[in-house]
Amino acid sequence: MSHPDFRPAALPDERAALIDLLAGDDWPYHERRRPTPAQAAQAVDDGLYGGPGVSDARAFWLEVDGAAVGLVTLRELDDPTPVFDLRVRAPLRGRGLGRAAVRWLADHVFTTTDKLRLEGHTRADNVAMRRALRACGWVKEAHHRRAWPDDAGAWHDAVTYAVLKDDWLRGTTTPVPFDHEP
Repeated sequence: MSHPDFRPAALPDERAALIDLLAGDDWPYHERRRPTPAQAAQAVDDGLYGGPGVSDARAFWLEVDGAAVGLVTLRELDDPTPVFDLRVRAPLRGRGLGRAAVRWLADHVFTTTDKLRLEGHTRADNVAMRRALRACGWVKEAHHRRAWPDDAGAWHDAVTYAVLKDDWLRGTTTPVPFDHEP
């Protein structure tokens, strides 16, 4: 497989393509596993993927050989610690695109902004994403019990990982000094 490229989503011009991606695949570790076109359109129109006048979110196409195979979204860009969302089309999962996206994301954020840390949240059972984050030097900082709802009404544990700019620059990982209960 070719090395992936990342290109900013041009909204509103690429609105229909973004809706097609969101509604056209199965996203098992997202709150809406398979959003309807109307739900996807509402999320796009609400600014969750950036667009004119939206300062706190920005989406990037994940492309292989010129074809959009996924999406990386930065959110909470107005916050000191932005978070991200990653979607890779089902047929291409398990081929290293998640790791490539996580590496690109940290590089992009730490070279184009003044942010000192970057966070990612995922369901605890999303083993592939957790492995990708750890492989890229991210550190697990939290475990949230029954904090992630799905569209079937079930609640799942969630985990938070983060990478610090200082660690990214040095290629190191600083462990979290969790306190033990007294």
